[in-house]
Amino acid sequence: MLAEIDFSWEWVLDPKGWVALTTLTALEVILGIDNLVFISILSGRLPPEQRAKARRIGLALAMGMRVVLLTMLSTIMAMTRPLFHVMEHAVSGRDLVLLAGGVFLLVKSTLEIHHHVEGHHERTATTAPLGFSRALVQIALLDIVFSLDSVITAVGTVEHITLMILAVAISILVMVLFVNAVAEFVERHPTFKMLALSFLVLIGVALFADGLGLHIPKGYVYFAMAFSLSVELLNMRFRKRTAKA
Repeated sequence: MLAEIDFSWEWVLDPKGWVALTTLTALEVILGIDNLVFISILSGRLPPEQRAKARRIGLALAMGMRVVLLTMLSTIMAMTRPLFHVMEHAVSGRDLVLLAGGVFLLVKSTLEIHHHVEGHHERTATTAPLGFSRALVQIALLDIVFSLDSVITAVGTVEHITLMILAVAISILVMVLFVNAVAEFVERHPTFKMLALSFLVLIGVALFADGLGLHIPKGYVYFAMAFSLSVELLNMRFRKRTAKA
């Protein structure tokens, strides 16, 4: 795989290169939705004057990590090689990262759900507001997991590293343009926030299963998320009409 990686810009003159750029950018945006939702929810627990700054820094970290990982392709490829075996499953470095990321996402999402359900009645260490640096650390940890998944997708889709970096940069730019709108929408609709946290639980399960070698096709995960989202949007519209009546 590494021998096929091309650092040139020759793809610019090839129509197939632009098709690959469009396809990869779309994939990166889809993969980045998980990251965007997580950043929106975490930044929502910060004071209002710090939220926009946390979102910008979080997305900058996401892009930086993706670009750094793309320049370390030999390390990324080595992470897909088996380190040891558990029963019949060959465990690689990538699997360990996915397992850790899945557990972190499951724990964090569960604590956030607890915070929103019980936080108005009790104040504990787990439900206390986040500090700015603590929020950035948590965003950075999940950025590593999502970036690894994103980079492996990029390497498996195209051969030109310059094309990969450009696709990552465009996808992050798209997320920068929409992150405030997504965060404000999540903050205005508490039921949607709970749905978003449920999505993160689902993604955590998918990451953990993938780390164990039980691959869940992303199409199934995104279909379930899209279906739940459409139902919630219908409920929101129904409640709005009922309130007007």
